[in-house]
Amino acid sequence: MPSVAEILIPLALDSAYSYAVPAGLTLTVGDVVQIPLGPRETVGVVWGVRQSPSGSNLRPVTGRLDVPPLSGPLRELVDWLARYTLAPKGSALAMALRLPDEAAQSETVRIGVRASGKPPARPTAARLKVLAVAADGIMRGKSALAKEAGVSLSVVDGLIDDGALEATALAPEPVALPPDPDHARVPLSEAQGEAVRELIAMMNPAPPPGEPLEAFLLTDAGQGAVPAAAPPPSSPEPETAPFRAPTILLEGVTGSGKTEVYFEAVADCVRRGRQALILMPEIALTAQFLDRFAERFGVRPATWHSGIGGKRRERIRAGVAAGEIAVVVGARSALFLPFTQLGIVVVDEEHEAAYKQEDGVHYHARDMAVVRGRIENCPVVLASATPSIETRVNAERGRYRHIVLPERFGGRRLPDIAAIDMRSDKPERGSFIAPALIAAVRETVAAGDQALLFLNRRGYAPLTLCRACGHRYQCRNCSTWLVEHRFRKALVCHQCGYAERRPDSCSECGTFDNLTPCGPGVERIAEEVTALFPDKRIIVLSSDFPGGAERLRAELQTVAEGGCDIVIGTQLVAKGHNFPHLTLVGVLDADIGLTSGDPRAAERTFQLLQQVTGRAGRGEKPGRALVQTFQPEHPVIAALLSGDAARFYEEEIAAREAAGLPPFGRLAALIVSANEREVAEAHGQALARASEPPDGVMVLGPAEAPLALVRGRYRFRLLVKTERSVDLQSYLRDWIARGPKVRGNVKVAIDVDPQSFL
Repeated sequence: MPSVAEILIPLALDSAYSYAVPAGLTLTVGDVVQIPLGPRETVGVVWGVRQSPSGSNLRPVTGRLDVPPLSGPLRELVDWLARYTLAPKGSALAMALRLPDEAAQSETVRIGVRASGKPPARPTAARLKVLAVAADGIMRGKSALAKEAGVSLSVVDGLIDDGALEATALAPEPVALPPDPDHARVPLSEAQGEAVRELIAMMNPAPPPGEPLEAFLLTDAGQGAVPAAAPPPSSPEPETAPFRAPTILLEGVTGSGKTEVYFEAVADCVRRGRQALILMPEIALTAQFLDRFAERFGVRPATWHSGIGGKRRERIRAGVAAGEIAVVVGARSALFLPFTQLGIVVVDEEHEAAYKQEDGVHYHARDMAVVRGRIENCPVVLASATPSIETRVNAERGRYRHIVLPERFGGRRLPDIAAIDMRSDKPERGSFIAPALIAAVRETVAAGDQALLFLNRRGYAPLTLCRACGHRYQCRNCSTWLVEHRFRKALVCHQCGYAERRPDSCSECGTFDNLTPCGPGVERIAEEVTALFPDKRIIVLSSDFPGGAERLRAELQTVAEGGCDIVIGTQLVAKGHNFPHLTLVGVLDADIGLTSGDPRAAERTFQLLQQVTGRAGRGEKPGRALVQTFQPEHPVIAALLSGDAARFYEEEIAAREAAGLPPFGRLAALIVSANEREVAEAHGQALARASEPPDGVMVLGPAEAPLALVRGRYRFRLLVKTERSVDLQSYLRDWIARGPKVRGNVKVAIDVDPQSFL
């Protein structure tokens, strides 16, 4: 009887397609195959194989590709992700599948040279110096040989052309050398040592009673999950249940040494011949972290993020699949690499919103890390100084294990934090820095220390308007104001990237010299600081400055080495960096996030302020922080000033529980968009009429999204709020099935557990 393969294709398709398996070709589940799809050839993954008499009527599989098959755990993760997020299963597969055309992209070829034995036609002094160095027969890079001989590169090139040196393509450098878990074990404090012992014991405990994956998914990383079916009434536990690896919250104040603690867990994993994955929210900015890893393990890990491309990307995938790469540090997409012996997953700064993917498949990498850990039966460590409410509740209720580092490493004090009440201590007219903060900066730099001024707003000014006619410059594609970037001499949309030259005259009324910037961005603060401290070295750190990630890495290194006096930065400076010479942090406009309608606004503001003030005093000298605010009595500001984080969490958790918000209830957003406003609104209203919410479910909207126009598409939002016990995914599927069909350019995006409400 002919065999039929069910092939899942990495496109926005929700079901597998049936193909005949040709005679002589044996396929197993997980194989990557080439198949015809319409008039073209594409790739897919075998999701099932069956026998069927109708197999001969189907189009045949073209062939099996010579690449590692998709493992069972990775296929299970794809299935789970698609089911949970309501994304097409093929879209989830696309994140885990290596596409063959990636391998076609080239990697820079390294050229090595050595002496050929042939004398040069013109034996100049410079050429003889090169040949003297090359006489040992060792293969060197061209630049290395020129540097060692003390000559220019053109001399080496001339000898190659002359035949006195022979050039050979060198084998590509390995993407990652094996880390040595015992290379340089750093001294740990007593608290760190106890945390390491506790963490490793949790990773390898006596086997507890077994529990099915679905039972855990009811209590995933706090965002809500697919409700589990009730277990059979009488199902005795086996005498020896399989070890179910835990999820562990590693919580420690800023500067407590959480990284060193989980490094020891990674080292334990490597000693046992297992692989480790460390997820980071901003992988492009982690040069300092990679240096710390190299100091501990002797080599850098493999890194995985959007900047890794071409052949190198393929070599990392192959190395991970073969078990040759032991440790990967990556952005959220690294979660879908084909690990075969995954021993630990670390989610660093687990509270960061950057772990949520906001386009395509709307998933939260922290939550999916927990799911993959349960599928792979490997421990997951969630590390943060300011854990998310969801993670903290899971720890408090025993769903996660909890390890706490309450003090900074080496007995260093946490910074003293004080408020500057902007209602009474106002900056001078045209200024944005309060006199008290200016005086503190002056005192700090005079003592030879560094000061950081933090403002979570890029550019020069968030709005440009005409004083003559009131015209405000808005993006052509989005309902957002254009942000002035004075360094680039442009007005830029931070939603779609649209940019236009900053005009000299008003485009509405034509008058000159009436355009004025409203409000400050970091560039405007830099201008003010330069005027106040003209003789000081100033660095502005913002993700949209020219030079990209490489420039940022270099400037972060300069700050860490004490190569500047004053740092002005956005939120990227708050993410785990260690600046030992920094003793003062000044927060400008600390209230910036408190007026948002986002239910997580208070939590995120507290986390951001706690993280950025924690940059101060991490070296030998104590630190302090001054927070400019118009609301010093606000619970978030009050908790920050008092240092009573526990009280803030207690009050915020109680408020969430009373309101039935995550993790005590569940949320999902449906974003309807179209090229015409009326079309989007009409489809949203038709969806609302078909909602038929049962008990425990509330449907709100449609309402115009706060960002009503993005990239030329008008947006309306519906919000679903349910009790924790409701099967949200089943309700959403039924609702979409009975709702209006999507026609024309209408799109409906479903975001389970939304992190953004714009």
